Amino acid sequence: MSTTKPKKNETQAERTKVTTRTFKLKKKRGEIITMLTAYDYPTALAVDKAGIDSILVGDSLGMVVLGYPNTLPVTMEDMLHHCKAVARGAEYAMLIGDMPFMSYQVSVEQAVANAGRFLQEAGMDAVKLEGGQERAAAVEKIVQAGIPVMGHIGLTPQSINTLGGFRAQGKTADAAKKLVEDAHALQAAGAYSLVLESVPKQLAELISQQLEIPTIGIGAGVGCDGQVLVTHDLIGLFDRFTPSFVKQYASMHNVMAEAFAAFKAEVAAKTFPTDAHSVTMKDEEWLALLGELGQ
Repeated sequence: MSTTKPKKNETQAERTKVTTRTFKLKKKRGEIITMLTAYDYPTALAVDKAGIDSILVGDSLGMVVLGYPNTLPVTMEDMLHHCKAVARGAEYAMLIGDMPFMSYQVSVEQAVANAGRFLQEAGMDAVKLEGGQERAAAVEKIVQAGIPVMGHIGLTPQSINTLGGFRAQGKTADAAKKLVEDAHALQAAGAYSLVLESVPKQLAELISQQLEIPTIGIGAGVGCDGQVLVTHDLIGLFDRFTPSFVKQYASMHNVMAEAFAAFKAEVAAKTFPTDAHSVTMKDEEWLALLGELGQ
């Protein structure tokens, strides 16, 4: 018997693991990069199956999964726990662990050590951290340790207390100039890509054109090299509020509520479970049991 494996259909492109090199090549070719969040195994599996380039295990899990009012209470242990689950579900997407509040701000040494945990313990391919020029030194050292870093400027949720809430950034000439400088500083420090969140679309396009590394926009217009959304927002699973820049592709919160109500009604009416959903015994075994019990 021949042991030669059948040839694959040459018209079908073989899917391979997405890496930082993939990001670089996509920008060079003008191909758009896609990224979504995931915080558990089944979501990661679905996102990966859809062919999304990258999965961000965002600290947004603090709000959409853990119910906090913002991302500040999220800990390293929270992030590592969810990252491990995502890593078990995704095979091809590039996996990015979001460094939580106070996991990289105290010192460069702390930043490097915590970044390493995302790769060594949680199976991530890269980390993301917020901030511009003030984080350049940490980014540089993390990259030197062999850990790819995605930057994040504009609306940085971990800084909501200094930003005055979840507000768009870079809307004045001075503020926009600062973001341009931040973007270049992160690129110079070795970041392989950059998230631009809630900044004017003209500014996001300008930064994207100036940088050699790809930009990933969220609420930053179509001029970025890629786009990301929080999956719970995209599928309508986070019911507290929906950011203005989100497009909902489904309303899963309503679907779940309807399913739960239907379950309650059928249980109350004793129409569930039916015989099809129940375990049964053979008649002779049942009769033998009754005989043993004297019934």
